Amino acid sequence: MSGPWAAGGGDRLVRAYVVTGGRSSAARNHFDHITIISLSASSPYLDRTRLTTEHRRALDLLSVSAYSVAELGALQDLPLSVLRILLADLMESGHITTQRQITQTTGLDIKLLEDVLAGLQRL
Repeated sequence: MSGPWAAGGGDRLVRAYVVTGGRSSAARNHFDHITIISLSASSPYLDRTRLTTEHRRALDLLSVSAYSVAELGALQDLPLSVLRILLADLMESGHITTQRQITQTTGLDIKLLEDVLAGLQRL
């Protein structure tokens, strides 16, 4: 990771505190790192004047495509703990919505999983 969140960044904790408004966790709306986030249908019509730069950047990214929480964190160079708080704010204000996780499957190929495991063990 690069930027102010990288190891040794002196203002890392201060910036996290400022970005989250001093909060260490979201009051509600907890996000898994693989949850898919997209703009809500009403987002273009909602007021953005009270949003922070980080909130607006997330919305700008989501205007192009839906992303997982982990992808948004990487694109914004934010720790997931900070991003989850920002996303909870955006969910509460109606700007974003979540979609089903893309990892859900109808069936698993046990042979394929065993082959993958065997390959990983050979590494």
